[in-house]
Amino acid sequence: MQQNFKKMNIPNNPDILVSFVNMKLRDEYESLEQLCEDLGLTPEELCQNLRNAGYEYSPEAKRFW
Repeated sequence: MQQNFKKMNIPNNPDILVSFVNMKLRDEYESLEQLCEDLGLTPEELCQNLRNAGYEYSPEAKRFW
């Protein structure tokens, strides 16, 4: 999956990626699904990648922890 991140010009480092995603969710997107659609990923792909780095998504907070 990290290969996909490089092609889309989004951060490959999971710690930077979680910051990037949380910022996008806070400032530009109403939902994780909308963000993932624009990134060309499924929410499952993004969540699994960040879960592998120790982050979990909170739908209530609309952010990864």
